[in-house]
Amino acid sequence: MSVPESALPESVKPLRLSLPMLGAGAAAFFTLGIIQAMYGPAFAFFEDRFGIDKSAVGWIASVHFLGSALAPPLTGLALTRLSLRRVVVSGLLILAFGVCVVAAAPLWSLALLGALVGGLGVGSVSAALNAAYASVGTRAVNLVNAVFGLGSIAAPLVVAGLAPRTLAFPFLVVAGLSALTLGLVRLWGVPAMQVAPAQAVVARPGVQFGLFALLIATYVGLEAGYGAWLARHLDGLGVAGSAFILSGFWAGLTLGRIITGAVGARVSPPRLVLGSSILVALCALAATQPALAPGAYLLAGLALGPIFGTTLAWMTRTLPARLIPFLLVAGSAGGILMPILLGVLYSRSGPAAVPASLTVLGVVLVILVAATARLTRLRPAAVVGGV
Repeated sequence: MSVPESALPESVKPLRLSLPMLGAGAAAFFTLGIIQAMYGPAFAFFEDRFGIDKSAVGWIASVHFLGSALAPPLTGLALTRLSLRRVVVSGLLILAFGVCVVAAAPLWSLALLGALVGGLGVGSVSAALNAAYASVGTRAVNLVNAVFGLGSIAAPLVVAGLAPRTLAFPFLVVAGLSALTLGLVRLWGVPAMQVAPAQAVVARPGVQFGLFALLIATYVGLEAGYGAWLARHLDGLGVAGSAFILSGFWAGLTLGRIITGAVGARVSPPRLVLGSSILVALCALAATQPALAPGAYLLAGLALGPIFGTTLAWMTRTLPARLIPFLLVAGSAGGILMPILLGVLYSRSGPAAVPASLTVLGVVLVILVAATARLTRLRPAAVVGGV
């Protein structure tokens, strides 16, 4: 039986949300959202500053994401020995140092090194705080991830407004935001990772973790696939305004997380993730029809919004929250592989391969969610016994 968070006994209910609980996390995720989306808009300024060509400039984004992908398993190990607060503070300091190196680098190689270090900081802070807020509950983890989306939306504006003066300014803004976040961590702290309720079924934890890992990998593959290829599919169909539709997709994803942060506790995580996954698959299927594709892609962003954070919160009901950083490694794998696979299929079969592939992956996601829900189901007696 699955129950919404609002129906859980007091000993199991998520903690009450408040500004002190969410403040430092919101600031951290806003900072992460800005730096994560900053490199692409800054490519032209890197080319001018370091005298490199378009074939080389993409490396700075690649090494940043490499650092953010390497950090979660290291963070998971660190959380077995250090406090969550210490890990978050260390990650913020690493991020600030990395972006300062990028800002001041006289050589392209040093800028790449700074991006790698900054990426390690991003991945560490993200993994640690996702673990903490997921253990607090569905609303908390979705709200802080929604703020990440707001940062990503703001990043191009920061670059456009400051980089023409000097490329260092946008990265110094990130360093300043990191310092502000450190101050909020000192003032309010970060929420402690909550222990999974004893009433939860913990049979076959290895299989549970494997299913959650596959679920997250599939989700991130879908998000990356939609984000990387929907505009190309629409261009192939001759649809005007594909860039605006892509922006609408990301805005819908952020809105979905905000809505889930507001009301998500009223629905059990398995049901919420299953319903969202079904809608994502149906959106991909609708996008196979050219007339429906623009609207389907906009709705897909809204449908994807609740899945990531809610799945993390769901996992913490039966498994330790400190495993979440390792779960994020699986997500990175999905984000790397799916855009490449779609590129191969597009080159062989044309634009129609994009929604067709996303439909198949959406169905896989639905199957994984259903299987995970079955394995992690709570016993009815467990809820009564906890009162």
